Amino acid sequence: MSGTPHDLDPRALYARSHGLPLTAYTLAGTAVLAAWAAHALHAYLGPGRLVPVVALAPMLAAAAIGTALHEHSAELNRTAVRLWWPRRLAVLLALTALAAGSLALAVPGGAQEFGAPAVVRNLLGAEGIATASAAVIGARLSWLPVIAFLSSAYLAGGGPAGRAVLVWDWPVRPGAQPGAWVTASLLFLGGATLYTARGARRDDSDG
Repeated sequence: MSGTPHDLDPRALYARSHGLPLTAYTLAGTAVLAAWAAHALHAYLGPGRLVPVVALAPMLAAAAIGTALHEHSAELNRTAVRLWWPRRLAVLLALTALAAGSLALAVPGGAQEFGAPAVVRNLLGAEGIATASAAVIGARLSWLPVIAFLSSAYLAGGGPAGRAVLVWDWPVRPGAQPGAWVTASLLFLGGATLYTARGARRDDSDG
């Protein structure tokens, strides 16, 4: 027989089928880019200089994670004896922890500024959009709503705080903004629950 025991390890096959190694490299590269951008923007001169990094770095990370949720054998997964939702949840949480940890280390600043808490909050909210999109329109297109929303919020947000923070410009608020955390947390919980229960929508190109 060809192949090694490692090649036949179900966990390794599952990781490869979802492109998880490439996703991990992408998340690491995003963190490096965020760290470079934070330094290049001279964030020490003012916390507001970090707004582009805090808003856009989580967008790229969430887009990469959403794409990794694609299932190459969706029909097989549905007929498998073992439940697949724990694996989906485990992969999602692992990628979330990797992205959150790397971005938090890359972006300086405390809760009252546009620092690590804000970038983690925005990652959770962006992931909520990505996971919900993966379940509704498919993982391969899940990056579209993420980029569309966070780009729009970055370009149009930042005005006086109010109810708008709950539905629109939470990505451009400081890390200690309660309303922004509520929205991001609800988005993450809703998207993660929908994806974990249903999985990514099957793409027509899968045959």
